[in-house]
Amino acid sequence: MPIDLSDLLASARVVSIPLRERFRGVDHREALLFEGPNGWAEFSPFLEYETTEASIWLQAAIECAFEPLPALVRQSIGINATLPEVQPHQVAEVLSRFGNFRTVKMKVAGGPQEADLARIEAVVRERPEAKIRLDANGNWGVDAAFSMVRALADRGIEIEYFEQPCASVDELVELRVKLAGANLIAKIAADESVRKATDPLAVARAQAADILVLKVAPLGGIKRLLEIAKQAALAVVVSSALETSIGLAHGLRAAASLPELEFDCGLGTAALLTGDVTYEPLLAVDGQLSVTKVTANPKLLEKFAAAAERRDWWLARLQACGQVLGL
Repeated sequence: MPIDLSDLLASARVVSIPLRERFRGVDHREALLFEGPNGWAEFSPFLEYETTEASIWLQAAIECAFEPLPALVRQSIGINATLPEVQPHQVAEVLSRFGNFRTVKMKVAGGPQEADLARIEAVVRERPEAKIRLDANGNWGVDAAFSMVRALADRGIEIEYFEQPCASVDELVELRVKLAGANLIAKIAADESVRKATDPLAVARAQAADILVLKVAPLGGIKRLLEIAKQAALAVVVSSALETSIGLAHGLRAAASLPELEFDCGLGTAALLTGDVTYEPLLAVDGQLSVTKVTANPKLLEKFAAAAERRDWWLARLQACGQVLGL
C-alpha cells in the first residue's frame, strides 16, 4: 500500500530508555516508534549512521507496520544471553537477569585481551553448562583474533562461534585459513560484513564465514533478511540491534519464518534496558521467547518520552530518511 510521511508522523513517538550498563558506547537507547495496520514498528538506527544507511532501517519499519509479512513456521525461538564488557565480578549479576539459558554471547575486543579472557573465565565458572559465543564487532586484526582463539584453546575453553572477529571479508578468509593451518577449531560468524556491506552475499561467496548474523532493521526488513538467508545457504542467527520490545518482535517474526534455525538467536537484549515500552516486555523464559504481537503502552511511552530536542531531532531524521525512500 502507498505510504506517505504523514502516515508515520501521525502516530510517531520518540523514547529514550536508560541501559543497565553502557553498551555499544551509549547509556540510553533512543527509538522512534509509529503504528500501522500490522501494529507498532520501530525506527532506531544508531546515532552515528548517515541518512542513506538509516533510511534502510526506515524501510524495514514500514514493512513491519504496513506490509504483508511471511508465514510463520515455528512459535518459539531459542534466545542467548548477552554480556557487555563488564568486570569479572559483575558477570554473575548481569547474567542473572537472563534467568536460565543455554547460550551466552559476550562482547570482546574493547580492551586488553587479558580482560576479555578474565571475563570469559568468569562466565565458565558461573555458567559451566552454557555455550559461549564471542563478538568482536570487527575490532581485531587477524593476528589478534588468532591469538584469542589460541589462548582459549590453551585454557580448554570451547566457543560456539566467533562473531565478526575482523572487519573485512579478506581478513575473515585469512583468519579461517590460519586457524585451519594451526588445527584450531572455531566457527566464524559474519555480522557487519553482511549488514553494512553493499553486497551482503559477498561473505558467503568468499567462504569467509560459517554463520550469518542477520538483523531485520539494518537489512531493510524481514523479507530481505529471508532472501539473504536463502541465497547465502549458510546457518543463520537472527539478532537484535538493541531495540525495544517493538523492534525485537520484528526479529522474532523473522526467526520464526526461517525454514531452518539451528542456533539460539540474539533477541533477548530487552534485559539490557532498565525499562520498555510494551505491556509485556520480551524477556526470555528458560532461554525461549514466544512469537507474539506486542503493543506500545501509552503510559510507558510517556514515561520514557525523549526530551523535546531529541524528539525534534528524530522527527527530522524520519523526514530525511523518508525523502531518500521517496515518501
